[in-house]
Amino acid sequence: MNDSRRYTLGGIPPAAFSVRAAVAAMVAAAAFSIGTRTCSAQSVGLPLPRLLTTTPSGGQIGTEVDVTISGEHLEEAADLLFDHSGLTATRKLDAEGKAVPNVYRVKIAADCPSGLYEARVLARLGISSSRVFSVGALPQVVPPSANTRLDAACELPVNSVCSAVLTNKSVDYYVFQARQGQRYLIHCAARGIDSKLDAVLIVADGAGKDLIAERRGGSIDFTATVDGRHLIKVHDLTFKGGPSCFYRLSLRELSASERIPIFPSTQAVNTFSWPPEGVAAVAPLAEIEPNQQPEQAQKIQLPCDLAGTFFPAADVDRYEFLGAKGDVWWIEIASERLGRPTDASVLVQKRTGEGAAEQWVDVAEFNDIPAPIKPSSNGYSYDGPPYDGGSSDLLGKLEIKEDGVYQLRVSDLFGGTRNDERNVYRLCIRKAAPDFALTAWRLHFELRNGDRNAVSKPLALRAGTTVALEVVAMRRDGFDGEIELAMDGLPPGVTAHGFKIPAGQSRGIVIVSADQDASPSWGNVSFTGRATIEGVPRTHPVRMAEMAWPIPDAWGEIPAPRLVRNLPVSVTRWELAPLTISPAEKNVYEATVGSKLTIPLLHTRRSEFSGSVLQLRTFGPGFEQVPRFDVSIPADRSEAVLDLAALKTPPGDYLIAFYGSAVAKYRPGPESPTNMSPPQDTVDIIVSEPINIRVKPAESK
Repeated sequence: MNDSRRYTLGGIPPAAFSVRAAVAAMVAAAAFSIGTRTCSAQSVGLPLPRLLTTTPSGGQIGTEVDVTISGEHLEEAADLLFDHSGLTATRKLDAEGKAVPNVYRVKIAADCPSGLYEARVLARLGISSSRVFSVGALPQVVPPSANTRLDAACELPVNSVCSAVLTNKSVDYYVFQARQGQRYLIHCAARGIDSKLDAVLIVADGAGKDLIAERRGGSIDFTATVDGRHLIKVHDLTFKGGPSCFYRLSLRELSASERIPIFPSTQAVNTFSWPPEGVAAVAPLAEIEPNQQPEQAQKIQLPCDLAGTFFPAADVDRYEFLGAKGDVWWIEIASERLGRPTDASVLVQKRTGEGAAEQWVDVAEFNDIPAPIKPSSNGYSYDGPPYDGGSSDLLGKLEIKEDGVYQLRVSDLFGGTRNDERNVYRLCIRKAAPDFALTAWRLHFELRNGDRNAVSKPLALRAGTTVALEVVAMRRDGFDGEIELAMDGLPPGVTAHGFKIPAGQSRGIVIVSADQDASPSWGNVSFTGRATIEGVPRTHPVRMAEMAWPIPDAWGEIPAPRLVRNLPVSVTRWELAPLTISPAEKNVYEATVGSKLTIPLLHTRRSEFSGSVLQLRTFGPGFEQVPRFDVSIPADRSEAVLDLAALKTPPGDYLIAFYGSAVAKYRPGPESPTNMSPPQDTVDIIVSEPINIRVKPAESK
């Protein structure tokens, strides 16, 4: 169902929309980028709306909470939107009935499940990037404006949560009343809810003397030895603070035997490949301890789906099975992809000899899942994506060469330094079940000076703009076929063209174009990949990835990539694309083998540029070796000439696109001084739609 919606921002008619600047014409792969700028700075990409904080960063089920937002380019912010119907927001009104700027009343329904949700803002430039909003069952406490002194500690009732922001170069203090012998769990959610805070958590006695410290963030499992006043201290590892260092501090009672819960957290990009289709939510089998020594190995039958734990520290788990010559099994472990800081390893051994002569001989070893495509090696040019889809989990094929008794030795490679019962894993051993999983991100070719701004932007399109998404496939159990890519539910006037992921490859491109006459609107989009595997059609979602924060310098700050739960796409006419390049004809271009094919291109220019020449490259299977060619930016038309003889292009149907980068001059708005020297933005250019080519056999003489 198309969830597209029309919107008008600020009541400004389309005729009043001004064209600002920065290149955004396109034809097969690119994106945007920008951060805080000065008037003379050069940035990567055009401004787009980004939601950076919601204060507080969550709320209690069945309540209403006033939320203040902040971000970049949120002028004329309209709706605050969530990806779950149990969360709704309305503008907060003052005593005179006027909307309070950037403040919303968020209602959390009584039946809204606990968890993390995506919040976005609709502004005049379109839909914003997302920020996590936490929902839970515990009552929420709002701390005083300053609890940075011991004598101003905030009272934190047991079984409650405090949503707070850390002050720069300071420590936040909380006080609670403990009962002797009672077990408490103190948890600080930070990085897992999009915060930049690297939390240090300390429990102290009533006088402020430290009792337990956790410097890796997370939780403290604490049993009180005396009744009375206790303190909790929170600070950053390097004592930074500010609006981006928000956190949710919870305090709850646990029984003596109760397991520490695994708290909701954002998902790393590599989790897109888990779980395989058909895997149950809960494993039917569980690890049985002790199983560390060969003689203690837990007996299993294949196929097998089992849940285990890397606990205690340096834990080794052994599983024994009978292997038959000629059998082929696929072994997969998920642990890091379950959100745990682990590095799984499996050593397969075969038993030889009997009694005193018994030995276990190594047969195979499995470790990390490699990245489907090589990530970027630097921050200057695009030699790979700034995301890594690989994992320290494992997936591998085991071929049984001889009948016999085999054991799997399962361990965490660095488990000697970890002692956490929450370090769970899932072990699946199965016959080949060929399949695939997909992830995607905004594609950008100029990552100048470590800039990661471009890859943290939403799909908010200026009319006349084209952007590109890079799609990556993780192939499972030998699947090697073609994967078709498609988008459904796009707003009116927006089209998507998917380049297939060819058989045997792991990368494809989708380009998304907004017509220059498209009306302002937005929609939640379904993004999928489709393939036929062993005669059966399969369709899987494409999981979108983005940087949690705009990072203008990846050398000075480590980017935090994660998956997002939905894919909204918007169109605005507040600004138009500074340059649109489009094919002069919409039909299929035909040529014969060995000939030269000329493709005319039209230019619609709406901005000034630094320089007059744009170099275009070619994307599309079989055409990526086309030499770069120049087009004149001031010209109204240009041509692309493809030498099919040099390319050795065989007969067939092809889909290609052209792309490049240019520097455009961007004036932030009509209110900016006319005598100001406009900033310059490096923007990717993609021809507005892919070009269909049909190469016919040469006519026989």
